[in-house]
Amino acid sequence: MRAPEYQGSFLGRISIRRNQVMSMEGNHDQELEDLELFQRHIADRFADLLSPQLQTLSEESPSSTAADPLLSISWLRKLLDVFLCCEAEFKAMLIMGRDPSQITKPPLDRLIPEMLDRAVKALDICNAVTNGIETVRHCQKLAEIAVTALDQKPFGDGQVKRAKKALSSLMMAMVGEDKEGSNYSRSWSFGRRSGGAAANHKDRGHLHLRSHTWSISKNWSAAKQIQAMTANLQAPRGGEASGLPSPVYIMSTVIAFVMWTMVAAIPCQERNGLGMHFPVPKQLVWAQSMIALHEKIGEEWKKKEKKGSVGLLDEMQRLERSAQSLIEFADSFQFPAEEERVEEVASQVAEVAETCQKMADGLVPLQLQLREVFHRIVRSRTEILDVLDSTGKVSAPII
Repeated sequence: MRAPEYQGSFLGRISIRRNQVMSMEGNHDQELEDLELFQRHIADRFADLLSPQLQTLSEESPSSTAADPLLSISWLRKLLDVFLCCEAEFKAMLIMGRDPSQITKPPLDRLIPEMLDRAVKALDICNAVTNGIETVRHCQKLAEIAVTALDQKPFGDGQVKRAKKALSSLMMAMVGEDKEGSNYSRSWSFGRRSGGAAANHKDRGHLHLRSHTWSISKNWSAAKQIQAMTANLQAPRGGEASGLPSPVYIMSTVIAFVMWTMVAAIPCQERNGLGMHFPVPKQLVWAQSMIALHEKIGEEWKKKEKKGSVGLLDEMQRLERSAQSLIEFADSFQFPAEEERVEEVASQVAEVAETCQKMADGLVPLQLQLREVFHRIVRSRTEILDVLDSTGKVSAPII
């Protein structure tokens, strides 16, 4: 889902501020109208993701052509598109054509540094998820080996043994990737430096240009990273709800939800307790679909977490179900196999082949899109720091 037409019109009206001189009353009215539009766009985008046609993760039927199944590769790509659209509108509201001193006043002098800290955590999650996609691609290759073996007609003991070996490796990968100490590596987004004044941000802003590849610490936890992003996430009250603190809160909520969803879908180290409470008041109209999605995904996560799972990616769930059935067939295989059983296996192999094709078509674009999200976050963070630096007034340290 690419940027809808209303995003262009929204950004256009924000840019008019650059050439307008308005009274304080008129400016406030414009701010309220912009905030209302921003909230409406957030609600519409996430409502599109929560389509009634979405299948539940536990369905056994093949994927529908009418809609993208929840947490499928194509659905995740739409989710990242939603994030990019929301982020562009938010940045326009925050800094485009605005007096920089407006975003250094309380409580923004605290809220914006907190949001920028969430951005750093989101960059680390983007890197972890990118590496996790490589695990998914490895599982895809194993499934393709099984398809190649069982797609031969007729197949004998050799082909069945080869398929079983590949499928057994696939199942081991699915239950083993969440365990502490799994062999992960990643490129950290930002180095940890002492000092937090906004005036020193330029050195930190250029750190993203360097590639530091470290073995991931055994203490690093995707779940704890998400929890840290939501720890101080509180909805603005009173007059703050109609001012700039509101879009800052909304965007912080969006980035936390998107990163939580990506971690739930794609294998990342240490995700125990990921199905956590989402600290967003249910009475907020713009958040209704987001809350519903969180509840739906959280319920499925709790089911899978008890058994151990590589994640909730729809294509991986389909591979898991098919692999279990084909392994059972391989365990009881005797040549020549019954014709009825062979036809049943052929149908399952065709489903696995279809799923593998979707993964082959979608995983690389998903990685590229995640990279786009990463660079957008870096660029926006740097731009906001530039604005703060121009005023020299910020009370909270910025990492």
